[in-house]
Amino acid sequence: MDSIIRLHASSGTTGKPTVVGYTRNDLNLWSELTARALAASGAKPGIIIQNTYGYSLATGGLGFHYGIERIGATVVPASGSSPQRNLTLLQDFSSGIILSTPSYIYSISEVAENEGIDLRSLPVAAGIFGAESWSEALRHDIEKRWNIVAYNTYGLSEVIGPGSSRVSSSSWSAYL
Repeated sequence: MDSIIRLHASSGTTGKPTVVGYTRNDLNLWSELTARALAASGAKPGIIIQNTYGYSLATGGLGFHYGIERIGATVVPASGSSPQRNLTLLQDFSSGIILSTPSYIYSISEVAENEGIDLRSLPVAAGIFGAESWSEALRHDIEKRWNIVAYNTYGLSEVIGPGSSRVSSSSWSAYL
């Protein structure tokens, strides 16, 4: 434990959560891997990225957060905000990429549609979605509603969270 500087835990969906300790070297490697995954989806210095993943024991929020900072982009740590607040943040900060679960992006979509906001008018060019399963049909629906490229990602606490997988879009599916 002398070298452990952060603890995370799995969701525990199959029982008791698995707790994982991270060293400083682990966190440096993790932020580098996450930065690379983000870069594969168009992230670069100067872009604003809205992170709706939870900042908690789960690895999503913090994993992406440090990757965004590592790449030199600007992070909007919108975790825990309501769908309405996230929509307002997207508009106010002109976020170019949004990170979310597929189901949560649908919650934001519903608010926009109820308020008569055309999602395609937002400056969002890409979305990175994960932490739950979703289908290709859902990916295509999100891409059409938002006029974005929808990337799929996953991670697991035991081998580093986000960044442990390759971010992929439907345009890559022919090559996978």
